[in-house]
Amino acid sequence: MSTIYLSQEGYDNLKEELNTLKSVDRPRVINQIAEARDKGDLSENAEYDAAKEAQGLLEARIAKLENDVANSRVLDQSEMDTSTVHLLTKATIKNTANGMEMTYAIVSESEADLSAKKISATSPIGKGLLGKAIGDIADIEVPNGIMHFEIIDIQPL
Repeated sequence: MSTIYLSQEGYDNLKEELNTLKSVDRPRVINQIAEARDKGDLSENAEYDAAKEAQGLLEARIAKLENDVANSRVLDQSEMDTSTVHLLTKATIKNTANGMEMTYAIVSESEADLSAKKISATSPIGKGLLGKAIGDIADIEVPNGIMHFEIIDIQPL
């Protein structure tokens, strides 16, 4: 698996979610399985089947998070170069067609959250902005065609 680059906040959130899944959700699912098992015939017990399926999904999520934590690297944001857009920078861009300005943080896929204006470096817009400097025009292919964004400002995250 490749290295996952995270901010300290992203790494802490990942560890917190993993801890919650292990210490809260796992025991809850185990209790649900035990309660369903006590209700009798397992071959016709939908509650038991649902609890076992929930356990499988939970264990898969725990395994993924453990892998992500093991392969993650926290980037030191105090030493970030802001001459170009890259991971863990905040870019202010202007749509050249309508003049609308937007600011997005470029983060790893696991930290992406569009509602918080955090976009993945692997998304079409993220890829198009990477490596651009202030004043550069990024031509980004989106489903409606190609959009042109001017880089207005770059800040550390």
